[in-house]
This record gives sequence, C-alpha cells and structure tokens, in this order.
Amino acid sequence: MLEWNPEELQNLLTPLNKWDTTMEIRNMEYYPLYGPFYGVMGVAAAIVFSAFGAAYGTAVAGTGIAATAVMRPELILKSIIPVVMAGIIAIYGLVVSILISGSLDTAETYSLAKGYIHLSAGLSVGFCGLAAGYAIGVVGDIGVRNTAQQPRLFIGMILILIFCEVLGLYGLIVGIYMYTVEID
Repeated sequence: MLEWNPEELQNLLTPLNKWDTTMEIRNMEYYPLYGPFYGVMGVAAAIVFSAFGAAYGTAVAGTGIAATAVMRPELILKSIIPVVMAGIIAIYGLVVSILISGSLDTAETYSLAKGYIHLSAGLSVGFCGLAAGYAIGVVGDIGVRNTAQQPRLFIGMILILIFCEVLGLYGLIVGIYMYTVEID
C-alpha cells in the first residue's frame, strides 16, 4: 500500500498554488489558449467554402456558355450573367472573413465563446455560399443552353438565378448578425 508523506504531498501541489485565485481560474476557463483557433477556423470556413461554391458555379455555368457560343455566338454576353452571380458568392465569404479576422486577438482577450460565435458565422456564410454556387452552376448551365434554343426562357432563367443567389445572401445576413453578437 502506498502512503503519502504530507511534506511530499505539499511539494507536489506547490506548482498549482499559483493558479488558486478565482479570477485566474475563470480566465483559464473563458480565455483558453485555444480560443482564437475557432475564430481563425471561422475565417477559413467563410472564404474557403464560399470560394468553392463560386468556383463550382463558374465552372459549370462556363461549360454552358461554351456550348452556347458554338450555336449562337451573339448570346455570349447575355450568357455570362450566371458567372457574374457566382463570383458575387465569393465576395460574401470575403466580407465575413475580413470582419471576423479584424476582431481576432490574443488568447488573453479572445474568449472561447467569441471563437464559437465566429466559427458559426464563418460556417453559415461558407455553407450557404457553397449551396448557392452549386445551384447557380446547375441553373446557369441548363438555363444558358436552353436560352440559346428558346430566347423567351431568358427572364425565367434570371429569376431562378436570383433565387439561387439569395441563398448566399441569407448566409451573409446570418453571418454578419452572428458576428455582431456580444456574449462576453
């Protein structure tokens, strides 16, 4: 059986004595060293996922534009609208990532709760941008190809593209709202 000498026990606990004040323990809980990590991941999620969505939308809609240019070269400028709308999705992610990165700070002043909020804001705009880019790509590709065959479909394609773009705008609004929440 192992017996502890009180002097040995005191020597083992001596390094912990510097953390025994309530305020320092609270700071360790609410301001941990890994707190800013979540904010940085929010910045990365916002820009990466929305850029993936914009890239996918541009690539897929670009194939439709290339096919349309073969059949009807005069419609190329009208057909470029889905590519422009897909590029705007990346701007939404850029805006939120710049906002979040502007408020990043050291672990002593950046709370864990703020890191979670910033991660959630980045994921919100990032995933909504990814979904919007996917939708713009699919609608843009099929819409541009069919508009070349039936020009009256152009207005309908634009309306559906606007609805696809609004998905990214919803993510931007939620991301900015979450960024402005003060919970510290």
